[in-house]
Amino acid sequence: MVYAKSWILKKHLEGSPTHGNFELKTVELPPLNNGDGFPSMLLCIKNLCLFSFSRVAAKRLKEGDMMMGQQVARVVESKNSAFPTGTVVVASSGWTTHSISDGKDLEKLPAEWPDTLPMSLTLGIVGMTGLTAYFGLLDICGVKGGETVMVNAAAGAVGSAVGQIAKLKGCKVVGAAGSDEKVAYLKKLGFDVAFNYKAVESLEETLKKASPDGYDCYFDNVGGEFSNIVIPQMKKFGRIAICGAISVYNATRPLPPGPPPEIIIYQQLRMEGFIVTRWQGDVRQKALKDLLKWVLEVRGSRATPPIVHWIPFPSDMIGFVSTANTGPPHCSPF
Repeated sequence: MVYAKSWILKKHLEGSPTHGNFELKTVELPPLNNGDGFPSMLLCIKNLCLFSFSRVAAKRLKEGDMMMGQQVARVVESKNSAFPTGTVVVASSGWTTHSISDGKDLEKLPAEWPDTLPMSLTLGIVGMTGLTAYFGLLDICGVKGGETVMVNAAAGAVGSAVGQIAKLKGCKVVGAAGSDEKVAYLKKLGFDVAFNYKAVESLEETLKKASPDGYDCYFDNVGGEFSNIVIPQMKKFGRIAICGAISVYNATRPLPPGPPPEIIIYQQLRMEGFIVTRWQGDVRQKALKDLLKWVLEVRGSRATPPIVHWIPFPSDMIGFVSTANTGPPHCSPF
């Protein structure tokens, strides 16, 4: 008999999340079945990543449903020949200590994974956050060496990866973050220009000073008024990858209008929103190999973001949505 501790959605979010939106419950798990393709494995959590939490996706949850989240887990009991006991997997099991799986949608840790590298990075730079940066920058923006890249929320999980990949590709990188501590972090990562957008007198002038000729690529994690100021400074044929809109996630009032249409038309800009699950199969595996290779190289090792453990939960998620975090929100949630 196995019991799991699981965080559930107690009340739908209105504005900023609070502890009252969540409830910790203990549930008894059913026994395992025999045979592949059935609920035949018991997983035990090792690390949980909140990056996979989405305000938009969370609206599809019903009150009482388990919160969503990706985790690194170990198979502690198995009747599935493809996943023997001891196998380490990446699973989308939600915010729970234990879960039952039939093996579908589980991803094994790569065979070439070094023992010296934390497994939690499969939830970060060599996982969903790294893949988001990789495809958004290289596929959506189609970045080229010598170009100038602007990224906001640059000290976050995705933003910090975007900046480092852009530097590996020979770009000039300008990053905006919300504190002097985060700016110092970006400079350690090799950003050419980093600034605290909360401390500058004029965001428009700060952006112009950072790149007087404008920006070829804009990786947007923030949206709102910030983007309305960046987009007029895009070069002709500039590309914009819309990854997130954290400035409006907690909004309860009408959203501000978007950028002037004439700027997009006459600068011939291309804007595209994306979700990382679009890329599967061989292209995804190639991206993961590239990310792992970069992490293991001297420059790429700086892409290993700070990993936060043992912080009371769900404080982690509240900090994540409020942009209090630096790097990816990894945690032990129980």
